[in-house]
Amino acid sequence: MLVSLTVKGSRMANQLVQDLIEAGIHFGQRASGWNPRMQPYIYGKRNGIHIIDIKETIKGLLLAKKFVTKLVMEGKEVCFVGTKRQAKNVIETHVPAVKQHYVTERWLGGTLTNFRTIRERLKRLDELDAIEQNDNYASYSKKMESQLRREQRKISRNLEGIRHMQKLPGALIVVDVRAEITALKEARKLGIPTICLIDTDGDPEYVDIPIPGNDDSMRSIDVVVRELCLAIHEAQQQRALTQPAAQAAPAAQAKQDAAPAGDGGARRSRRSQYRADGSGEPQPAASGS
Repeated sequence: MLVSLTVKGSRMANQLVQDLIEAGIHFGQRASGWNPRMQPYIYGKRNGIHIIDIKETIKGLLLAKKFVTKLVMEGKEVCFVGTKRQAKNVIETHVPAVKQHYVTERWLGGTLTNFRTIRERLKRLDELDAIEQNDNYASYSKKMESQLRREQRKISRNLEGIRHMQKLPGALIVVDVRAEITALKEARKLGIPTICLIDTDGDPEYVDIPIPGNDDSMRSIDVVVRELCLAIHEAQQQRALTQPAAQAAPAAQAKQDAAPAGDGGARRSRRSQYRADGSGEPQPAASGS
């Protein structure tokens, strides 16, 4: 059985490496525009293009999957951030399926550091949706209807992906450090861990778990986001299986403690039968003087 699992795991790892290579994740930026801090993740240079060490990519991706799994098992949520054209469609395809949050249109300054204001705007979106659902703006003038619909579209466009985010996320998963530097600075200020797909022109100083790779290729972004979403999905399934058992244990203990004594006397907890001195026998009542 152990050999079978080992072979299966090896095949999955080999398939992941093949998918990453076929996606071109090892192609970095031009050597003239690189960030020297990315030197540990660079394998070499070919035709003026830096080649990323695929071993470092695999190491970063596996570490990110392990960290995300731990977060989800603890009941925390993550937020994906990718506003560039190549990342937008990928994130909107994979992330809603695992019921996580995302920002793909525009990162509004203060989304994390001023989260209370963001929640107020989302409440306003709920109000506008309720108006549309109830009477479809029939009780408003044409001018006011136009203004309200414009406001509704604007809020929905920018905040739809984090509409159900009631608290700050446990981690931020970012595509392209340079494009999302504002989000990374906010996360660092609040102590929120960050996972980033980072190219050779990015700065790893802003990242807690870097996944070195091509952040301009839609295929490479798809592989990374897909793998992280798969880890989230598996963690959600494990949590769903373990949570009922964890909830049932205290209930069973409470029922056992509340069981009546065997001699037919008054009901009391079994714990109350034992005294602090550790004796298993009930102590006799003190005689009155």
